[in-house]
Amino acid sequence: MLPSRLLWVAMSDCYHCDLPVPPNSNFTLLIAGNEESFCCPGCQAVTSIIHEGGLSQYYKFRTEKSTRPDIQKESFKAFDDLTIQSEFVKDLSGNQAQASLLLEGISCAACVWLIEKYMSAVDGVVKVSVSAATHRCLITWDKNHVQLSAIMLHLTSIGYKPIPATHDRQLELQTREKRQALMRLSLAGFGMMQVMMVAVILYAGADDSWTRFFRWLSLIIATPVVLFSARPFFRAALSAIKTRHLVMDVPVSLAIGFAYLASVWATLTGRGEVYFESVSMFTFFLLLGRYLEMRARHRNGIESNRMAQLLPLTTQVLQKSTGEWIYAPVKALNVNDHVLISAGSTVPCDGIIIEGQGGIAEALLTGESAEVYKEMGDRVIAGTVNGSNVLTVQVTAVGTKTQLSAIESLVDQAQQEKPQQVTVADYLAGYFVAAVLVVAVVVFVSWWNIDSSKAFWVTLSVLVVTCPCALSLAVPTALTSAIGWLRNHGLLITRGHVLEVLPNITHVIFDKTGTLTKGQPKINRILMADGSEITQANKEWYLSICAALEEGSSHPIARAFISFSVGSIKASCVRQTLGSGVEGVINSVEYKLGGPIFSCPDHVLPTLKCPEVTGKWLLLANDMKALMWIQIADSIRPEAEYTIKELSRLGLSLELLSGDNEIEVSSVAKEIGLKNYRSSMSPDDKLKYVQALQAEGKKVLMIGDGINDVPVLSGADVSMAMSGATDLAQTRADSILLDNNLTVLLKAFSCAELTTKIIKQNLSWAVSYNILALPLAAMAFIPPYAAAAGMSLSSLIVVANALRISKKEPDAVQAGL
Repeated sequence: MLPSRLLWVAMSDCYHCDLPVPPNSNFTLLIAGNEESFCCPGCQAVTSIIHEGGLSQYYKFRTEKSTRPDIQKESFKAFDDLTIQSEFVKDLSGNQAQASLLLEGISCAACVWLIEKYMSAVDGVVKVSVSAATHRCLITWDKNHVQLSAIMLHLTSIGYKPIPATHDRQLELQTREKRQALMRLSLAGFGMMQVMMVAVILYAGADDSWTRFFRWLSLIIATPVVLFSARPFFRAALSAIKTRHLVMDVPVSLAIGFAYLASVWATLTGRGEVYFESVSMFTFFLLLGRYLEMRARHRNGIESNRMAQLLPLTTQVLQKSTGEWIYAPVKALNVNDHVLISAGSTVPCDGIIIEGQGGIAEALLTGESAEVYKEMGDRVIAGTVNGSNVLTVQVTAVGTKTQLSAIESLVDQAQQEKPQQVTVADYLAGYFVAAVLVVAVVVFVSWWNIDSSKAFWVTLSVLVVTCPCALSLAVPTALTSAIGWLRNHGLLITRGHVLEVLPNITHVIFDKTGTLTKGQPKINRILMADGSEITQANKEWYLSICAALEEGSSHPIARAFISFSVGSIKASCVRQTLGSGVEGVINSVEYKLGGPIFSCPDHVLPTLKCPEVTGKWLLLANDMKALMWIQIADSIRPEAEYTIKELSRLGLSLELLSGDNEIEVSSVAKEIGLKNYRSSMSPDDKLKYVQALQAEGKKVLMIGDGINDVPVLSGADVSMAMSGATDLAQTRADSILLDNNLTVLLKAFSCAELTTKIIKQNLSWAVSYNILALPLAAMAFIPPYAAAAGMSLSSLIVVANALRISKKEPDAVQAGL
């Protein structure tokens, strides 16, 4: 026979995971003066870590018991390998990196709170963001202070096993979400139909014996609806109340819970009314509205898994040692490899065409079905499709470094942000919920004194009919629909405030190179520094030096020198100066390429002879003398003039800010019909100019391309980067023109205006509906089942109105219809 203490332990539950504590177990901790028991040393260790870290409130706020941790030590050392990290880790500025992880074991909001609090205190961890909905965790850390394997071990130590957030895992979670939503919706729909049929018999006037039978039948049918289908409402409401927040699930849960319990009481005692049909109908309509909203969210988001699956597994690669084309895995590609892309094949990487020409279908990125003509020197992007001719491409980026992967990362970033309109709506919804609860109490007390038999169902109708679902859905559904529409027509929104601010823009400012021009500069003419013609030998040597200095740069000018690269000539200590040029060391000699003031040695500058021919001239010089003048020519985008004309017709002030000389800038401005322009502006000058406009109360949209545009892109109210922009420019921009077509600006302005109009319609409808429905429900004119139908119909109207944006044709949106 067991001693009394061991018998008590065997009958108790684990403090951490709620599993039975086995006999003869002696894993205990003293917590808040009480000796608590644990089923294993793993749970004991996790609880000790939580309490020693000052996070004991976790056990107060959690809505479900924690999972039992695996006490076997798992090795995460493999995840410190940079090749493995390339699938789910991206490098940030400095020594920081960000990992995208999926966490197993998250069950409630308290889990999110615990993970963020605990991991934020780990040395070397900079930022932690966890989503309870997707189980995704974004962790930013300093690589000099902590390794990824140590971070993953920390997560495991508190009971949450980290898994790299790969495409397959994300698809699995999304599929699970859809499946669970459909299961809950289907059960609620089936229960609603069955209970409604029984309710018809009850309302028809069955005798007492049959009334009792059908009430019990209704109870049996409605119980799974409440316990399973309505479970997310109860869980969210309980978490909100424990954390002292009011969300719309609070009145929803009160309505469902009270109606169900009152109906159970009426069934057991044979007195009062039953509301099983109202409970089932209310749950079904609410789940239907949320399911449609979820489908809209999934449809309008970028389906990363579908994109990844479109990339080929293998491709033909040039084997440099033998000169033969061999098939190799796409994951094995390296920068500067040469790949052969046959007609009809998907481009496996980002690269530059070095042989061939033809059409490329970029519908995956831009939404446009028409092929884009490409020739030697043009860029191709991973995921696009080669149309008709065989192309040879030099690899510039693979894997997570491609533009396709960058777009996916930017979309994830946009989804983490909450626009001010959404925040305000959520803020109002919280106060609205509080007001509804107060009104419900007043209505119940009033009807109890007027007619106690109606007090409960009238209060129930008030709780149901005034649920602020439509108010909470009014803004996010419209924004989601608009972002998806613009994404399909060439504009990727990466910051949540873009659609909110665009209708208020007063000034649109353009950069020149790569923005109003194609950003595909070509060498037009070459002269010696003294103005004389250059020999062929000097020309090849100097151009190879320029190519070495520009190698790896994404600045548009660098593309003019790609074809002159010589493998044996490499530059070291390369450094770019914003708006000026690039410098580096080749064969122990320091070279500079850029504007004459930047490149030319100080002692040579006074005697430097500049070319008399107008145009953009770069100077190549070493630390001793000026070597060569290079004239760079770039063509203006064919749609630039039309875009400028249409934007002017909208009443916007348009300006061109460029670091180039007066003659070149004025020529471009005159050709496209742009009256206001400024030349020879440094990045700091551009930023100060925008800030001066903002100080006058103006709202500025900045469109740029190069590294020199990064400061002003960051400082503008809204910024757009061209798809060929530098990675830094794209990360600082609020949106990206995926197909480099400036006419998308017109669609963006009109879509933003339409979105604002629909948001106002949605908010007006949501508020008007509640103002009208509340007094009717309080005066007993609306029964609970009608309240459920009306509330759900109100939410569906809001969602359907928002989805009008995604159904519009481009010309209709551009017209603001």
